[in-house]
Formats: sequence, C-alpha cells, structure tokens
Amino acid sequence: MFSDLSILPPDPILGLGQLYKQDPNPNKINLSVGVYQNPEGITPIFAAVKQAEQQMLAAQNTKTYIAQQGDDAFLAGMATLLLGDALVAELGDRAGGVMTPGGCGALRMSAELLIDSGKSKTVWASDPTWANHFPLLQSAGLELKTYRYYDAETKGVDFQGMVDALSQIPEGDTVLLHACCHNPTGANLTKVQWDEVIGILAQRRLLPFIDIAYQGFGDSLDDDAYGIREAVKRLPEVLIAASCSKNFGLYRERTGAILVVSDTVETTKAALSHVMGAARKSYSIAPYHGGGIVGTILSDAGLTEMWKTELEQVRLRMKSLRQQLCDGLNTAQSQQNFDFVGKSGGMFCYLGISQAQILKLRADYGIYLLDSSRINIAGLSEVNLPVIIDAVAKTMES
Repeated sequence: MFSDLSILPPDPILGLGQLYKQDPNPNKINLSVGVYQNPEGITPIFAAVKQAEQQMLAAQNTKTYIAQQGDDAFLAGMATLLLGDALVAELGDRAGGVMTPGGCGALRMSAELLIDSGKSKTVWASDPTWANHFPLLQSAGLELKTYRYYDAETKGVDFQGMVDALSQIPEGDTVLLHACCHNPTGANLTKVQWDEVIGILAQRRLLPFIDIAYQGFGDSLDDDAYGIREAVKRLPEVLIAASCSKNFGLYRERTGAILVVSDTVETTKAALSHVMGAARKSYSIAPYHGGGIVGTILSDAGLTEMWKTELEQVRLRMKSLRQQLCDGLNTAQSQQNFDFVGKSGGMFCYLGISQAQILKLRADYGIYLLDSSRINIAGLSEVNLPVIIDAVAKTMES
C-alpha cells in the first residue's frame, strides 16, 4: 500500500529546527522557532495558567465530551478579548464562536466555511505571509493569491502597493489579514492604515478574514485588536481565526477559536452550523484542557489581571530586546541601517541580510534563522545578544 510513497521534504521551519538539533556546536543559537522564551531559554508556563489549571482540575468530576461548539466560558471570554465589552453587547448573537484545535484548526475550519458558502473560492494573502497559511487553506480547496505588503527596500509596509493591490481584487473575494505582529516581517499597519484598508474592503465588498495569533505581543491587548474591532463596526461580515498559543503560552494544548460576525443572527447561526459540520468530519470536537484554562482565567477577574500583568512583562521584554538588537547592530557595523528592527513589532522581524550571509551565520557561528532572514525576537537574550550582534556584523563586513 505504501511502498510507492516517497519521503516529503521537511517543513522549512521545523526542518531547520532539526538541523539545529544535529549541529554539534556547543554555542549554537536558534532564532528560527516561533515560541516565546524567557532569559533561560525556556518557554515558561504563566503563573495565571498554573493557578487556573489547578482550579479547573480540582473542580472537575467528569471527562465526558464537552459541547461541540466548545466551552461556554472560553467562547465568551475570547469574544470579549477580541471585540471588547461594548461590541459584544451590541452584537449579541450576531457574533458567535467555535472552539478549535489551535489557530491552525481555526484557519482550516474557516476555509471549510468559505468553501461551503458557495461564493468565491479565492483568498488573497499578504506577500509574504505565514508559511502555513497556504497549505492550510489550499488543502481545503481554496485558491490563494497574494497582494503586495512588504517593501524590501524600506523594510516596512509597502502601504501604497497594498492599497493599489486591494483596489484591484474582484468583488466578493476574501482578504486574509494579520491583525497585529505580522509574521514573518514584523512590519505592521498603523491605525490610520487599518481605517483605509477597511474602507477599501467595504467599497470592494471584500470579506476580511483576520488571523490573530499574537494579541498582546505588539502594543497592547486592545490596540492589537484595533483592526478587528473597526472591521466589525464597519463591515457586514468578518471572519476571525484566533490562537491562544502565544499570549497564554498554551502551545502544546492546541487552543484556538473561530469567530464569525454577520449582519443577522440567523446568518451567524447558519455559519456556525457549517463550522461544526466541518469539524465533525475532521476532528469532531476540540480538546478541552487548553480552552478550559483560558475560560477559567477570563471568567475570573483576579486571574485575568494576573495574566494581563504577566503578558505585559513578556511584551515589554521583547520590545526591549528588539531595541537592543537595533542599537547594537547600528553600532557594530556600517553596511546597513537597522532602524527598521526597532520600528517593527511583535515576535518576528526580517533581518534583511542576504542568503549567503544567513548560511554563513549558520555554518561559522551556529546561529540559525530562516532563509527569508526572519528571526524570532523572543529567541534573543541578554546573554546571546552580544554574540549575535558581533557575528552578524562580522558576517556583513567579511
């Protein structure tokens, strides 16, 4: 049965992680993997998560299935986190969600919903976008095309190019947007730019499909949701895929949600029924543990404040590391101005160096970053920053 199968090439991100593991260099540094790490290089468990988990487990008296739509406290908490209290109250049942296995599950179920709608099967993604967007959505039967987003010269958003591209997209198509902390570039839209983008979506009758995986890692929980909230206020339909991996540190728990907002309660209910129908044919019911933790945190005022405080510490630490990298590289070499590193935001950033330099960093110094030059800011530390800055400067000037 399987004798004719050939071995598939490794995932470009996960495969690089395997190369890192095999590297015998005792001083190697991994800047490729997309997880938050503390100064000791460990992805920590939030204290609020630990406490919520203990409370949840102590109160549990069964392991039976949860409702297919998901845990009520989780869904209510995520809706408020994404939309804010005022919008949740205003929308009522015009907004509804389904718990999914991580943000990937939310993206894939969103794709299934778009297919079921019977409308346009074309989704437009930023160039570049997260590497897994294409296989996740294309495997459901969607066609993915790209719109201009990143300017390699300025190392920022090519906003005029983006506006021009969006203005040419056929009416009725879907536009995939990063709510904040753009992966992989770290180049993000301003609020003014969001307003203009939403205006184009309204004029062109385009459906916004917004992926939010880093809420709270950019400017703040509320600021990072600005684009989502403005889209919901101004457009008849919005599709949102959310992940709890990063801002709750629940990577291995695979916790996410799809949120549908439409102009009528009936339309939203119909859409959610199709999401659950697709889930039934795929994984049936989402795992509970991670969603239970998030629901416990967001339904308890004390735990919510504890989590927000911890998340803010994470955000500020990454912001400081980003600025230290920017300043250090500008001081250590004269080949390139790295101010764009300090201006970008979130977990990632393009370093903007050549493929040859990336390979040299890997071979000579054991410093691993993606071939695109994407680095994980959270992989930096006060210990390895001087080493990385020195290696990059020497590589650029050699």
